[in-house]
Amino acid sequence: MEKILVSACLLGEKVRYDGGDSAVHGLLDTWQQQGRIIAHCPEQAGGLPIPRPPAEIDQGDAAGVLSGKKKVQTKAGNDVSDAFINGAERALAQCWEHHIKIAILKDGSPSCASTKVNNGKFSGIKIKGVGVTTSLLIGHGISVFSEDDMEAAAQRLAELEKTHGE
Repeated sequence: MEKILVSACLLGEKVRYDGGDSAVHGLLDTWQQQGRIIAHCPEQAGGLPIPRPPAEIDQGDAAGVLSGKKKVQTKAGNDVSDAFINGAERALAQCWEHHIKIAILKDGSPSCASTKVNNGKFSGIKIKGVGVTTSLLIGHGISVFSEDDMEAAAQRLAELEKTHGE
């Protein structure tokens, strides 16, 4: 049975920067009952507290963060890049450990975004981009979907299970 890495906040865990969650129901509930879900919060796993100051990626360039050319910073200017990279590496390690090929991660997050992130200027403006964890996972062949693209994730899951004869 294929496992799925899921942002812990989407499962109702109170791990968001503001101490809240972003719970999504439906397919996630079904997959959780089937024992497919591996919950992960990269920011918490990377050592950041709950709650924590909001952080944004410089120019939305997650690949630049991973290569050391860009930073993830709080509005006060504190560099939290190492925590974001550490959390992303822990997510990848969980994918390897559980042979995960699909992740459903919270869009808009500097860690987990798959379509849009803040522009890095704390202006509330979203730009096209991915989070640090998403960038790392995609770079290792893992399909990443947002909570708004569950049907595509379900389709990818069906394809994987057909390929593996499950």
